[in-house]
Amino acid sequence: MNRRLIAVLVIVLLLPVIASIQMAQPAAGEVLKSDKERITSPDVSTSEQALLVEGNSAFAFELYQALKGKEDNLFYSPYSISLALAMTYAGASGETAEQMADTLQFILEQERLHPTFNWLDAELAKRGEGAEGKDGEGFRLNIVNAIWGQKDYEFLSDFLDVLAENYGAGLRILDFITETEKSRLTINDWVSDQTEGRIEDLIPQGAIDALTRLVLTNAIYFNAAWECPFDEDMTADGPFYLLDGGQAIVPMMKQTEAFSYTEGEGYQAVELRYDGGELSMVVFLPEAGKFEAFEEGLQAQQVCDIISDLQPTQVTLTMPRFEFDSEFSLKDTLAEMGMPIAFSGGADFSGMTGNPELLISDVVHKAFVAVDEAGTEAAAATAVIMRLTAVPEPPVKVTIDCPFIFLIRDIETGAILFVGRVLNPDA
Repeated sequence: MNRRLIAVLVIVLLLPVIASIQMAQPAAGEVLKSDKERITSPDVSTSEQALLVEGNSAFAFELYQALKGKEDNLFYSPYSISLALAMTYAGASGETAEQMADTLQFILEQERLHPTFNWLDAELAKRGEGAEGKDGEGFRLNIVNAIWGQKDYEFLSDFLDVLAENYGAGLRILDFITETEKSRLTINDWVSDQTEGRIEDLIPQGAIDALTRLVLTNAIYFNAAWECPFDEDMTADGPFYLLDGGQAIVPMMKQTEAFSYTEGEGYQAVELRYDGGELSMVVFLPEAGKFEAFEEGLQAQQVCDIISDLQPTQVTLTMPRFEFDSEFSLKDTLAEMGMPIAFSGGADFSGMTGNPELLISDVVHKAFVAVDEAGTEAAAATAVIMRLTAVPEPPVKVTIDCPFIFLIRDIETGAILFVGRVLNPDA
């Protein structure tokens, strides 16, 4: 079975009213490209690089705090969300742009933010040379963007240029007005193709209608084997202790290996690298009875401090195989986090069209993750719908038999690609 880690983010922009059409554009299905080519070697300072990753990490865990209320497992891709909303932000103005920047933790100004996202994308594209993929076809970490616009509708060239130069996204022409369902299926098919069929029917019926004018899509595809795979013969059923005092009997994987490890008051943390040593999963295991307190204080600086304390240690690691999915709407969450105007009639995305006539009506996110002896398989999709490395002995024991939090990150840049929580691996 293929093991792959995927995230997709889709932005759908609609008008509150059907605007009159002035500009003639290509027929449906054609691609209208900016005359600007993607900048392959963006000139970005070290400080700008650090500020982008810092901001994205801050948003990742502010979003975690906003989503953790549900008594269930949780998985999402903050990087995909940040990336696609950055494309949307390129067309935002006034207070709408201010609220988006504050909520999404976009510390850099517009003219520097987009080139820095381009730099990060180029860095991530370098990962995995010579490394193994879970499916034997080689390591992959691919990031793709596309935008879909209403035919005969005018989009500002400056907006399209920003997306072309920094996100490699050309405008694909569809007719949302007269071919609404066909347009929805076209975008869903693209998403399915980019995710090898893991994400199907991302945009539900009714989400696109005659008011739709623009859809921005982002897909991340990741396929990698563990650097130190678990031996399937060592896996045996064992208890996983739940927050309510109950327990679930689940397959528990086990190995003793040199992992990066640290511990602090009330928690242990261990890092499992993927083949090639460039990306990793970091697991945070609070002590029994302290999960809620640890989770409540979880934020980017704490995560950064814990990761900086990781040291090569001989670890006897026991952890469950797990597989689950998550689904939730982000509209109210993002509004409560500080960007309500973007969802209201007062939204200003005039940088896209020249007029403040677009607003966000909903943000839907779905995600799937599976971890076993060989590696990780996961998928995530979001639709933002808008209207108009001395090893000590003995080995440290880490037995992940109670709720834990994990993330998947790029080691060199520190970029956090995915964040998750396992309350019950059998759910």
